Amino acid sequence: MKKERILITGAAGFLGSHLCDRFIKDGYSVIGMDNLITGDLRNIEHLFKLEDFEFSHNDVSKFVHIPGDLKYILHFASPASPIDYLKIPIQTLKVGSLGTHNLLGLAHVKKARILVASTSEVYGDPTVHPQTEDYWGNVNPVGPRGVYDEAKRFQEAITMAYHTYHGVETRIVRIFNTYGPRMRLNDGRVLPAFMGQALRGEDLTIFGDGSQTRSFCYVDDLVEGIVRLLKSDCADPVNIGNPMEITIAQFAEEIIKLTGTDQKIIFQPLPTDDPKQRQPNISKAKEILNWEPKYTREEGLKITWDYFRSLPKERLYEEAHHRNFNS
Repeated sequence: MKKERILITGAAGFLGSHLCDRFIKDGYSVIGMDNLITGDLRNIEHLFKLEDFEFSHNDVSKFVHIPGDLKYILHFASPASPIDYLKIPIQTLKVGSLGTHNLLGLAHVKKARILVASTSEVYGDPTVHPQTEDYWGNVNPVGPRGVYDEAKRFQEAITMAYHTYHGVETRIVRIFNTYGPRMRLNDGRVLPAFMGQALRGEDLTIFGDGSQTRSFCYVDDLVEGIVRLLKSDCADPVNIGNPMEITIAQFAEEIIKLTGTDQKIIFQPLPTDDPKQRQPNISKAKEILNWEPKYTREEGLKITWDYFRSLPKERLYEEAHHRNFNS
């Protein structure tokens, strides 16, 4: 029996690679696409020997052509860390706009269902807490983070337009802070930044006074929520994340305890437009998808720490940026 085919963009990234694993495991034939501007082939090299996986080195912002049938498209191609999207702002805007347009067009032609990866960043620095899907956000479109925030907001708008006017089967997932193996250790986000600093014997850097909150979801939980959303009948955006909220200062103390290090915590000024609170309301996911996270933060952090400790020492210093954005 011929296996159904799925295209996953951003396949060599953190989330994309885990999605490739999941859909291979679920019996699909997977096409992984990535231009490798932020992705890493090491995340998917274990799949290259498999008959049901093929890799396409391509920039979706320029053109996308896939011969043959497609059942699903998962659009996860985009820089996601502040270090990346502040360094390559134009490419970030292009993949959210032109790239999404190209993939929606492909879905329309192939009659494939497409799920696009949006983000909690569409809520900006929220004035509503926790954030529900009907909150429109508090975003600075011309601030440094605007290139990412507005790319994702446009992505949602054009996705819904294709659903409304062309009848394309679309799904939109709003992803909150997610962590796990294969994160880039020095990508600027708070969890890998803290763990990287612990591994290198550096003090842990908090931006702001540490009272900002985040809610961390383990990657396996997120992937399960994405799969359920893809196969649901819901075309409206859905929050997927872990609602267990913690301050950045408390989180730093957890990392110090987990890693058994004796580093100090040092404080630096808060970056422009950095959200003060981030916590998903997942009532919709519970009701529609029968989904909620299963992993505790203690369980997920131990798995992630063990992964980072297993990396070759030279990986600890790859593109090391001694800065995080509490993101």
